[in-house]
Amino acid sequence: MKKIYVTQPLLPELSDFTAQIEEIWTSKWLTNMGEKHNELESKLKDVLKAPNVSLFNNGTIALLTALKALDLPYGSEVITTPFTFAATPHCIVWNNCKPVFCDIEPDTMTIDADKIENLITPNTSAILAVHVYGFPCDVEKIDAIAKKHNLKVIYDAAHAFSTEINGRGIGTYGDITMFSFHATKLYNSIEGGCLTYNNPELVRKIYNLRNFGIRSEELVEDVGINGKMNEVQAAMGLLNLNLFRQEQEKRAKVKAFYNEHLANVKGIRIPKMPENVTDSLQYYPIVIENDYPLTRNELYDKFKAINILTRKYFYPACHDYECYKNDLAVKLADLSVVDDLKHKVLCLPFYGALETSDLQNICEVIKLAN
Repeated sequence: MKKIYVTQPLLPELSDFTAQIEEIWTSKWLTNMGEKHNELESKLKDVLKAPNVSLFNNGTIALLTALKALDLPYGSEVITTPFTFAATPHCIVWNNCKPVFCDIEPDTMTIDADKIENLITPNTSAILAVHVYGFPCDVEKIDAIAKKHNLKVIYDAAHAFSTEINGRGIGTYGDITMFSFHATKLYNSIEGGCLTYNNPELVRKIYNLRNFGIRSEELVEDVGINGKMNEVQAAMGLLNLNLFRQEQEKRAKVKAFYNEHLANVKGIRIPKMPENVTDSLQYYPIVIENDYPLTRNELYDKFKAINILTRKYFYPACHDYECYKNDLAVKLADLSVVDDLKHKVLCLPFYGALETSDLQNICEVIKLAN
């Protein structure tokens, strides 16, 4: 029996990729901001509708750099969500800051902006919010809170490539936004990522931080790391820029199929994207409510037994990790919505190459439990 995975990487024709590799071989320029790197950086400005784009070798290094570029005070607190991938809070800690976990909004599963202000202390320096599954955070409310308390705002948009709010690129909100181009994402460059930001004064700072602080052969002006995207990654990124819209169209049809066939299944809730938002179509999450005959884990196991690999995403939540759970503030935090949803959310297989028979089978498994 074939395996159906939760996602599948977007890949160009092998001949097209080979042609790109031949150009790189001919140039003998493999990394250090080569021609393909610079071309991709330029084209992403148009796709993401952002004035400034800085490419990175992966999204985690990009997020690390975003926090570093904002010069957050040593030991300060950064309010974030525990309903996210491990990289989000880890990047805070690696910047010698402390993550303060805030509960989430039950419909979009993004950070609950109404609960942020109660967590702000004199030691708070920033808010790191996540556009979970491509659902945008309440960016207007977060912006107002940040301005009121003089806080920096960083967005983790790993799931939100090409998402727009009323036609505005999601990467133009806050101080800096991180996008991931990992192979599991809608748009990929094998590994990779980027930062988008409005402030042109950050261009030089971020360039330095991703390149050891080196400006020229004889000038090192900052303490940087190696975050540069290489030419092979950039080549894949350039090719996939021509393909991701087609993939989104295919995924939109998959989403419509799921929506139609699961809409009336008792105990299954399908989170709804706001009408003014363009959906990145990164994941298809469902919520297994208490009146469904199976628990989320039981449904997960039922799928796994027939080689359909769904994902309990995000479980465990970040505040359950060994490295965070024993902190007194974490123990005392009110994270009741996260603690409920971490046992209920299941991401279904979601990519353009899924066949109708596969989709029918997935939906039948869910329906037959009723």
